[in-house]
Amino acid sequence: MRLAIIADIHGNLPALEAVLSDIAARNADLTVNLGDCVSGPLWPAETAARLMALDLPTVRGNHDRWVSEGQVPYFSDRLARDQLDDAQLRWLAGLPMGLNLDCSGVIVRLFHASPADDNTYLMEDKQGGRLVQSDPAAIGARLGPAGEARLVLCGHSHLPRLLTLGGVTLLNPGSVGQPSYADPTPPDAHVSEVGSPHARYAVVTLEAGALLAVDLVAVAYDWEAAARRAESYGRADWAKGLRTGFAK
Repeated sequence: MRLAIIADIHGNLPALEAVLSDIAARNADLTVNLGDCVSGPLWPAETAARLMALDLPTVRGNHDRWVSEGQVPYFSDRLARDQLDDAQLRWLAGLPMGLNLDCSGVIVRLFHASPADDNTYLMEDKQGGRLVQSDPAAIGARLGPAGEARLVLCGHSHLPRLLTLGGVTLLNPGSVGQPSYADPTPPDAHVSEVGSPHARYAVVTLEAGALLAVDLVAVAYDWEAAARRAESYGRADWAKGLRTGFAK
């Protein structure tokens, strides 16, 4: 079984379409979505419509929660809230915080950031204004008991990452639609930068209860069109990140 994992689309419809095309070419059996679907100065309503039609197993991200509940601390959340229709807002509001799936005999656990909090990094700490990989003890404490799960999927940091911890594989596929961002929230303002403009996702191959392979994939798409879209909303910061993968 080939399981495709997407996360952190942030309203970037052309990036999503490129990733979906690549997933189809790889003959994936199932695609799952780890949330933060629409919040961004790009194509929030169009992205929501595309995802609703796909009806993928999807968990709620922190921005999905803020948009659906009307808690819109950032420009991108307010823009998405204003552009989504009632059905799209209801869809976001109805997304679960977590899911467990049985994929070819492997129990797979899905959430956006960490099991208990959709806005806390699982595998990263904030140090010196950047995200760095946490030590195993800290990751284990945030994860808690894995139960039967042997594969844990999360997003949120936008950084592709693959770790093993006590017999459990932890995977962040990276971000489909936003390769860098700056979080100004004090006292731990920080940036996340993957360093290239490609759309990121992952494919996991599973068979008879075993995880055989993990592919971290970077897909080219028309990121210049996405950058120009961000500029049309006055977001030069987003445009730079979309073109370069760097926030600074």
